[in-house]
Amino acid sequence: MMNKRTPASVRRLSGNSHGFTIIELVLVIALLGLLAGFVIVKLGGVLGDAEVKAAEFQVNQTFKGPLLKYRIDMGSYPTTDQGLEALLKAPAERQHLWKGPYVDSIPLDPWKTPYDYRFPGVQNPDAYDIRSAGPDTILNTEDDIGNWQKSD
Repeated sequence: MMNKRTPASVRRLSGNSHGFTIIELVLVIALLGLLAGFVIVKLGGVLGDAEVKAAEFQVNQTFKGPLLKYRIDMGSYPTTDQGLEALLKAPAERQHLWKGPYVDSIPLDPWKTPYDYRFPGVQNPDAYDIRSAGPDTILNTEDDIGNWQKSD
């Protein structure tokens, strides 16, 4: 039986405590860490997929309209040397035909690198090739995203 003179620290150790043991706390923290790691890995995959989808959309859709308008006005797509900048500023040799600007700005791909543009295209010899270097930001590797590729 406890008397009033027993210190509080001794009374807590007597088994009437309703708190958590150190082992229980360590287990809960470990489980929370595992769950957080799982969520971060899954979220990283979702964000990576979103960046690839954004690049696919840009190479297949975003540039399509402005390049077509440019072609209608100028009689041809911009050359490789003129590049996508021809959508913003008239090429010196054909300023009288230019009715742009055809875009407000030339976007970078989701990995903050410029798109690669070629006319005539290697993959599309009768049109243009436009591609992103992909997540590794290096052209001519497996993860390049081009307007000639079929998306899922």
